[in-house]
Amino acid sequence: MSETFEPRNIIVTGGCGFIGSNFVHHVVREHPGVHVTVLDKLTYAGNPENIAGLPEDRVELVVGDVCDAELLDRIVPGHDAIVHYAAESHNDNSIADPEPFVQTNVVGTYRLLEACRKYDVRYHHVSTDEVYGDLALDDPARFTEETPYRPSSPYSSTKASSDMLVRAWARTYGLRATISNCSNNYGPYQHVEKFIPRQITNVIDGVRPKLYGDGRNVRDWIHTEDHSSAVWAVLTRGRIGETYLIGADGERDNITVLRAILRLMGRPEDDFDWVRDRPGHDRRYAIDSSKLRRELGWAPRHTDFEGGLEATIAWYHEHEPWWRPAKEATEAKYAAQGQ
Repeated sequence: MSETFEPRNIIVTGGCGFIGSNFVHHVVREHPGVHVTVLDKLTYAGNPENIAGLPEDRVELVVGDVCDAELLDRIVPGHDAIVHYAAESHNDNSIADPEPFVQTNVVGTYRLLEACRKYDVRYHHVSTDEVYGDLALDDPARFTEETPYRPSSPYSSTKASSDMLVRAWARTYGLRATISNCSNNYGPYQHVEKFIPRQITNVIDGVRPKLYGDGRNVRDWIHTEDHSSAVWAVLTRGRIGETYLIGADGERDNITVLRAILRLMGRPEDDFDWVRDRPGHDRRYAIDSSKLRRELGWAPRHTDFEGGLEATIAWYHEHEPWWRPAKEATEAKYAAQGQ
């Protein structure tokens, strides 16, 4: 195991988004000596309410774009690490308009890498298992760090591109960089466009949830708190230039997850509508996180998926003022796409 890196001042890009804000909460709670500068463009997916109430002497919000080189020149000096969560990440949106995905995910990563190189700042790149494409439903294999890249959507192809940039900067310029590729996250503060919160909020609104295709697409679910602890482990103890896959052995197909949500919310398990499948919809993702567990001693704590789902449902019930403003626009967009 490499020696422990102990950051004191970190930048978290996309720290007002779902996974990024959960990471900010994790750092504030678990690592009291660390100051966090959140850099967020505050697109529709970034909400300053996600980090509201955190101590102002520990967390500072800078509203700006990761593609803005002049801004990075101003804020990066004095920090010892950047954790890069900022991304356009919704597959349906990437199919409708790929351009913002290329700009944020590829150009934005390039700008951050150059800033880290210029100011000798350590860099951790948060990526997705979708860069590996998909697996057959009857295939016993899972993704590992050696799995070839086969991205299938505009979103996953831009994340694959950014991963490749990080590897090149680490090898060519000696940048102190690590990469993690994670499976599907769930938990508090997730935008209502995503699968689990969309279904929960539809049920709250008395609307029948919708399910793509045959419902047998498999996702490997992980609670966002477990993702946060794994990213911290990789940032502080991971080997430079290495990739670590983050997963919690949470494989479930979409129809099983939807039926669990309906059951936990007191509705019949068949109380949903089928809709036509998304173009190029990946069949199955599955993560083998044994390298992370073996090298860094990490293990997930939220291993009871239904318990985590129940807590997530309760969070959306209790935080209706948080998600309500985005719900109508999200459903209007889906309706326009026939979904």
